[in-house]
Amino acid sequence: MTELIKGATGVLVLADGTVFQGVGVGATGDALGEVVFNTAMTGYQEILTDPSYMSQILAFTFPHVGNVGVNVEDVEQMGGGGAQTAAVGALFRDLPTDPANWRADGDFDGWMKRRGVVGLAGIDTRALTKRIRDHGAPHAVIAHDPEGRFDLEALAAKAKAWTGLVGLDLAKPASTLQAFDWDEGLWDWPEGYPTVQGRKSVVVVDYGVKRNILRALASTGVKISVVPATTSAEDILARDPDGIVLSNGPGDPAATGEYAVPEIRKLVDSGKPVMGICLGHQMLALALGARTMKMDQGHHGANHPVKDLTTGKVEIVSMNHGFTVDRDSLPEAVQETHVSLFDGTNCGIALKDRPVFSVQHHPEASPGPTDSLYLFDRFRAYMGD
Repeated sequence: MTELIKGATGVLVLADGTVFQGVGVGATGDALGEVVFNTAMTGYQEILTDPSYMSQILAFTFPHVGNVGVNVEDVEQMGGGGAQTAAVGALFRDLPTDPANWRADGDFDGWMKRRGVVGLAGIDTRALTKRIRDHGAPHAVIAHDPEGRFDLEALAAKAKAWTGLVGLDLAKPASTLQAFDWDEGLWDWPEGYPTVQGRKSVVVVDYGVKRNILRALASTGVKISVVPATTSAEDILARDPDGIVLSNGPGDPAATGEYAVPEIRKLVDSGKPVMGICLGHQMLALALGARTMKMDQGHHGANHPVKDLTTGKVEIVSMNHGFTVDRDSLPEAVQETHVSLFDGTNCGIALKDRPVFSVQHHPEASPGPTDSLYLFDRFRAYMGD
């Protein structure tokens, strides 16, 4: 039954019936997804356009958003083209502020409206974060109605009926529909994004790739071709690449792996250098004989400490994943190369006898620190001069 909630134009309704109410921002209507918190202090536009957040509602633990506005250069998603290929909702403690930055070409609230991202401000994000920490990421519906009319019972039932991310392949809708070339490098003050002329060739399998992964890769001096998630190993190898990258992306790696893992095995067997990132890391692990599993809260933020076991160095990295590789399932031929210092979960693997490796975190950052950019150089070195 629809009811008027006095003073509220937005709500977040969890599957157990818990209601957070506040001020609706961005698009009107409602969106269904898994609620996770992100601890980054900057980069809200890059975060909300990261395809790895498909079917998720983001709670920002940093209270202030909107101050740097938005611009066309900081959109991370490549494929799909709509809000469905990134986060569906966003939660804030404070109302988004007006833009005050020289790079801004629009305001955050208007941008959310145009993209169809439902927002809710004025809620206790600390209480919500603690709830997620203690009980796991809940299923929920976020709703925005300027008149404040909501059917809370129906919204809770909708959240409760959702089966969640386990078993869900989201790489196909996040992926490009056709192959394309890429030659844009990392942003450089004051010129912007340079065009890079590469010598070696790399094929990137797009499971939901971020623009800055492509930019960071191009900046090592390679020519890039991006192909859809469902591209066969035969078609990839027919391009005669010097290296292959398995990109980040959303959803359950086991579900996407039903069609991707057999092709990844063929790519590994080809002897070509292979690098996996995030979802690509998880599916490479599956292809090598390991298992993946759903995490209670996942890792989402730009301040995660990870140790590179091959160098002994600790890096602060950007992370965004709700599934993890079961480190106890790694076969003998696979070396664990990186580990999370938050909870000890696996963050990197490598084959002991081939130029094949992957990491759980995002070495391109965007947003976040650039401690792990060296991984792109490590991959480039595998391809030789």
